Amino acid sequence: MKSASKIVLYTDGACLGNPGPGGYGIVLLSGHHRKELAAGYRRTTNNRMELMAAIVGLEAIKQPSTVTLFSDSEYLVNAITKGWLESWKKRGWKKSNKEKVLNIDLWKRLLPLLEKHKVTLSWVRGHAGNTENERCDELSRTAADEPNLPRDLGYEAAASSGTVSMEFDDVN
Repeated sequence: MKSASKIVLYTDGACLGNPGPGGYGIVLLSGHHRKELAAGYRRTTNNRMELMAAIVGLEAIKQPSTVTLFSDSEYLVNAITKGWLESWKKRGWKKSNKEKVLNIDLWKRLLPLLEKHKVTLSWVRGHAGNTENERCDELSRTAADEPNLPRDLGYEAAASSGTVSMEFDDVN
């Protein structure tokens, strides 16, 4: 039986204004192989782009793998490593203060990827000289600055329903 591949995944999200044009950047490393991915949206939030980076990076890995995911997003890392995501799901996507969890569409998209792969999340300080994190930041900012960006339909749906907040969605 073939063992699962070991992959290192660096991710970052950026927003030029929050909300505003945003993008994500991804660096996938496996052995001597390297793949970079990036895309942007015309109006979104930084947290959505952090989540999209993790989602798209994990979706790019076709076979179940052992993945070490590095992110400078405490929102992403803490939600998973501190069990907030599971608690939110169990409470019907409500935080402990009974408020609706933000970015539910993306969290629901991320969950099956966390089941498919064996993912270890590791927080890295942003803008602190980590080469791959800096590259992801560059990719995400460049993507956010592209012309004719597509719409972030999940953000727009939440904005039109009045459920978008710029406050840090950090309580379990």
